[in-house]
Amino acid sequence: MKNRTLEVYKNSVLNNFSFLKSSENIQDLYLRAIPVKNIGFLIPLGKSYLESNPYYFNLSTLEKLYFSNVQKIGDTKLPDVLSFIEKTDNILFAFVANSGQHLCYLGFYDCHNDNQNFSIFSFMDLATKEFNSIALTSLIEWARKTINVSDFILNKNQLSEISIKQLTNDGFIEVDNVRLLWRQTSNSPGKEMILTAGPSISAKESVFAFDAATNGWNSNWSKYLTAFEKSFAQYIGVKYALATSSCTGALHIALMALGIGQGDEVIVPDETWVATANAVRYVGAIPIFADIELDTWNIEANSIESLITANTKAIIAVHMYGHPARMTEITKLAKKYNLYLVEDAAPAIGAEWEGKRCGTFGDFAAFSFQGAKLMVTGEGGMLVTNDDRLYEKALKIWDQGRNPSRVFWIDDDGVKYKMSNVQAAVGLAQLERVDELIEMKRRIFSWYEEGLSDLENIKLNHEVVGARSIYWMSSLILNDGAPITRDNLIQRLKERKIDSRPVFPAISQYPIWPKHQTPRPNALKVGLNALNLPSGVCLTRDQVSYVSKSIQSILKGE
Repeated sequence: MKNRTLEVYKNSVLNNFSFLKSSENIQDLYLRAIPVKNIGFLIPLGKSYLESNPYYFNLSTLEKLYFSNVQKIGDTKLPDVLSFIEKTDNILFAFVANSGQHLCYLGFYDCHNDNQNFSIFSFMDLATKEFNSIALTSLIEWARKTINVSDFILNKNQLSEISIKQLTNDGFIEVDNVRLLWRQTSNSPGKEMILTAGPSISAKESVFAFDAATNGWNSNWSKYLTAFEKSFAQYIGVKYALATSSCTGALHIALMALGIGQGDEVIVPDETWVATANAVRYVGAIPIFADIELDTWNIEANSIESLITANTKAIIAVHMYGHPARMTEITKLAKKYNLYLVEDAAPAIGAEWEGKRCGTFGDFAAFSFQGAKLMVTGEGGMLVTNDDRLYEKALKIWDQGRNPSRVFWIDDDGVKYKMSNVQAAVGLAQLERVDELIEMKRRIFSWYEEGLSDLENIKLNHEVVGARSIYWMSSLILNDGAPITRDNLIQRLKERKIDSRPVFPAISQYPIWPKHQTPRPNALKVGLNALNLPSGVCLTRDQVSYVSKSIQSILKGE
C-alpha cells in the first residue's frame, strides 16, 4: 500500500510541476500563478519561457542568487538555474507584486524522495525587508492542498540567525542542526468553522476552464466533453462514458435504457441519498428497499434475495461514502435471477472491490461530480457501460431521443441531462489529479483512526477485507452505550466550530414512495446513530487532530 501511495505521489509531483512550467505566453503564465493574498503572485518559471523572455525575469540576476544559494546548501550537481528548473522534481517561482516588481524567488527541490518531503529553496536574503513570509506560506499552502506532501523542509545553511528566528515565529520548528520543518496551519483550529467537505482546485482546472470559456464554442464546443468522457472511461476500465448534468440524470437514463417502467420493481438500499430511489420513481417503477450491512453501510445480498419477486427487474447497488459494496455476491444474485445490475457509484470514483474498480461490475454505473464530492465539476455526473447495445440506447435517450439519420428528427423518448464543455474542462483536470486526491482522502481517514482509535463508544467506517475505499466521507457510528445521541454530538461539535452532518435516514420512511414499506433495521440504526466528519481534501493534520480531541472530550464528558 505504501508503494502505491508513493508511486501516486511521485507521479503527482511530475505532472503538477510539468504543467506549471509549460506556459507559452504571459497570459498562460499568470493563469498558472499562485495568488499571494492581495500582494501579488507566485509565477512558476519554465525553462522555455525564461530562455525566450530573459529581460522580464532578469536571468543574470537570478543566476547570481542561484549560485549563492547552491553553495550554501552544498549542492554542486546543478550547474545553472535553467538546469535547476529543468529537473522534473524541482520548481521555481518568482514572487511578483501587483505592481509588477519582482520581490524574490523561491521554490522546491528534490521532491522525488521516499519520505514525500518537499525541500524549500529560497533565492532571497531572508534577513532583508524584501522577505515576506506570506509568500512562503502561500507556496506551502498551495503544495499541501495539491499534492500529498508529508513535510516541508528548509535547510538552515541558507539562512542567517535573524532569519531562523523570524521563521520559527512564522510556523517553522528546528528539528536538528541542519533543518527547519513547517508546522503551521492556515487556520487555527477552533477559530473558524471546519467544514464537512471541500475540493482541491489547482491551476490545471483554471487553465482548462479558461480555455473552454474562451475558445470552446462552435467547432470546439465538445473539445473537453469528448476528452473527459474518453479519459473517464479509460480510468474506470469501461468502453463507454456519457457526461451528464448529474448522477441522478445518469441513473434515470440507465433505467430508461434498460426498459424499466410502470409496475416494475427495482431493489435499492434503504440507506442512501434519495436520488437512487427517485430515479426508479421517475420511470414509473417501484423502489423496493433492502437492508444494509453494518460494517460497510452498503446493500446486503441476503436482504436483496429475500425481496426478489416476479416483478423485480434490477438491483441498484450504492457504494456509500466511497466504500465499495460487496459486488461479488451482488453480481452472482443478478446473474442467478436474470436481473439488471446498476451501480450508484456517485461518491466512489477510484474505489475498488477485490482489485476491480467500482463502475465495472454492472450493466450501467453512474458517478457524481457535485461540489462536495472528491472530484468536482460544480454539478455533473457520468454514465458508463461496457455494453455496445445499451450504450447506443443510452446515447439516444441522452440526446433527446434524436434519430441521427435525420436532422432534428425525434422518434423515441429522451431527456436533456447534458454536461457543459466548461464543466467538462474542470472535470478533465480533476480526473488527471484524482489518484492523488484519493490518497489525500485516505490520509485524512488515517489521521482520524489515529486520533479516535482508543474510544470504545464509536466505530469508524473502516474499509473491510477486499475493499479499497476512497473515504469520500470519513464517518463514525455511535455504539449502543454512547453517553450522547448522534444529534447532540453534532450540536456540541458545532459549538466548537466543527461542521458535521448526519448520514441519510432510512429513506423508506419518506412519504413519497408508491408503496409503503417497513424501514429496515440496520438502515434505521445507521441512520439514527452515524455522522460524517469533516473530510475536505485540503484539511490539515492539526484540524483533524482538533476534531478528534473534541470528540474525545465530548464523549468523555470533559
